[in-house]
Amino acid sequence: MRLTLRVAAGLIVLSGCATVPDYSITAGPAGIAPAMEGARGPLSAARSKALLDRLGGPPGGFLWRHLAIEQAIADGPLVLGNRTTILRDGPAAFRAIFAAIAAARLRVDLEYFIIEDVTSDGVTLGDLLARKRAAGVAVNLIYDSYGSSATPTAFFERLRGLGVAMTAFNPVNPLLAGSDYAPNRRDHRKILIADGKLAIIGGVNLSVDYQSNPLAAGRARPEGAGPQWRDTDLQIEGPAVAELAALFAAHWSQQSKDMLTGPPPGAPIASQGREVVRIIGSTPDHDIPRYYVTLLSAIGNAGLSISITAAYFVPTRQEAEDLADAARRGVKVRLLLPDSSDSQRAIDVAHSHYADLMEAGVEIYETHGLVLHAKTVVIDGVWSIIGSSNFDQRSVLFNDEVDAVVLGPETAGALELIFADDLAAATRIDPLAWGRRPLGLWLRERFSRGWESLL
Repeated sequence: MRLTLRVAAGLIVLSGCATVPDYSITAGPAGIAPAMEGARGPLSAARSKALLDRLGGPPGGFLWRHLAIEQAIADGPLVLGNRTTILRDGPAAFRAIFAAIAAARLRVDLEYFIIEDVTSDGVTLGDLLARKRAAGVAVNLIYDSYGSSATPTAFFERLRGLGVAMTAFNPVNPLLAGSDYAPNRRDHRKILIADGKLAIIGGVNLSVDYQSNPLAAGRARPEGAGPQWRDTDLQIEGPAVAELAALFAAHWSQQSKDMLTGPPPGAPIASQGREVVRIIGSTPDHDIPRYYVTLLSAIGNAGLSISITAAYFVPTRQEAEDLADAARRGVKVRLLLPDSSDSQRAIDVAHSHYADLMEAGVEIYETHGLVLHAKTVVIDGVWSIIGSSNFDQRSVLFNDEVDAVVLGPETAGALELIFADDLAAATRIDPLAWGRRPLGLWLRERFSRGWESLL
C-alpha cells in the first residue's frame, strides 16, 4: 500500500528533492507535573498531579519523565480521562468500526487512504452506510484520490446518491486539482469518528485485503485467501476524540467547498478512563513535523526499552543514530520488521541499516509469511504511539498522517504483549551471518538509499 517506485520516480520532478532537517529535543523537569486537559478544559497543576499520581509511578519516574517531554514539545493538549482499546488486525478493527457506525445516532466521519466496500460479519460497508443514511445519520467521507484509485466508481456513486458528503484528497488528475496541484502529497490517515464520542485510528485501511486474516489459535485460513495482513488500530473513547473531530473538520475545510453534514460535536465528553492521550495531526504544511519530533524526543530520552513494529523501516539519519545511541547507553532496543514487502526498495533500505544498528546493540527481528503493516512504538513501558505514520521519510516529508501518543502503563502493556507474541513467530537477525551475505545484495541496498526520501 505504497506509492510504487514508478509513480514515485515520476513525481520526484514535481516535488523536488526534499530532505529531513535535524532536530534536538531535551527533556523538561521530570518532577514537575505537566499541564493537562480534562473533559472541561485545562486542569490546575495540583489537579494534574493528583490525577497523574493515580496512574502510577513516582514523580521523576519514567511516566512523569515522558509526560514532561511531551509537554515540552506539544503542539496539542495532553488530554486526561480516555479509555483506549487495542484492535489487532483487520477483522477486529472492522468489527469495531462497523459497530461504531451501527451505533451512531447523529453523524459518522470517515477519512481513509484506501476505502473499499469491505465486509464484516456478512455486512458490507455500503449497505451499513445506506441503513444509517435512511435513519437520518449524517455521513462525511474524505478519501485519498491515489490510495483509493482502484475503488470502483460505482461504490462512490452509490454513496453520493445516498447523500453521503464526500471529497477526494488532492486529486491526482491535475485538471481536477486546480492551482494547488501536489501529487506527491497524500492523505495517509485512517480515522473513524462516531457521534464525536468514539474514534478509531491506526494502520488499518478499509481495504478488502484485511477481510480474511484469522490469527486466533486453531483457526485455518479460508481457501483462496490472500496474504495475511498484520496491523494495529486503536479505539479511543473520551475527551481526546474532540481533538480528532477538530482535525477532521480542518482537513475537510481545506479540501472541500461544501459544508460538513450533520450536527457539530456537542458538549465536552465526560471522562471514560485513565489514559492520557495526545493527538498528532502531521502535514507537510508544518515547519516542524510533529510526529517526527515527538518520536525523536521519546527515543532520545528513553531509559529502559524501545519496542518498534514498523511496516516500512526507512529511517532518517537522525532516527538511525538515535536508535543506535539508545542501545549504546543500555536501552533494550528491538525492531520488528518484515522480511518482504510490496516495496522491495524499502526492504533494501532497511537492510542497509542492519549492520550499523546491530553493531550498536539493537536487536532486529523479521516476520515471515505475512504482510506487516502495523506502526507502533512502545518506550519504557509507559509511552506508546499508534497511528498511520510509518517509520520512514515519506511520512515525515509528504504525507498527512494521524497518530495518538498514549501515556500510561495499560496501553503500553497491551502493546508489549502483542509485540512479544509477534516476536515469538519472528526470526532474530544474526549479526555474523548478516555480515556474510553476498556483495551483490550490499550494493543493491546502498543503491536503494538514493530513493529513501520517496519511500
